[in-house]
Amino acid sequence: MTLILHIVFSFFSTVAFGILTNIPRRALLLCGLTGTAGWLAFYLSQPLGAGVGLANFLGALTVGLMSLFFSRMKKMPMIIFNIPSLVPLVPGGPAYKAIREFVLGNVQAGTENSWLVIVTAGSIAGGFVIISLLENLYSKWLRRHATTK
Repeated sequence: MTLILHIVFSFFSTVAFGILTNIPRRALLLCGLTGTAGWLAFYLSQPLGAGVGLANFLGALTVGLMSLFFSRMKKMPMIIFNIPSLVPLVPGGPAYKAIREFVLGNVQAGTENSWLVIVTAGSIAGGFVIISLLENLYSKWLRRHATTK
């Protein structure tokens, strides 16, 4: 039952953010699927021993791969799928807790939560960098093989 709730909430949070950011209607369903897949990669990798950083990295890789695929399928910019699909992975709770702890004077707890936010954000960025790098290498490989034939 918990897994079903995670799927439903990740899908609808992605779609709702897509509506707020005015992405085209024809991309909303695919954005929802991309966000859900990214969240599932994050959520299901943690019981397998992945830490928060690796789990977020895997989620971002999933979002990046699916965004790349759907952007080519729909002939739309990749960012249309990337931005809304990241919403389930964003560390809003730990960021709020970090600020709250600093305001209350608990520097150690604030630092721990800040570190969690930094690791999460870095993992998400790293996942996107890897996908971007692989896409560039693949595009260059395709161009090179197209010119040799």
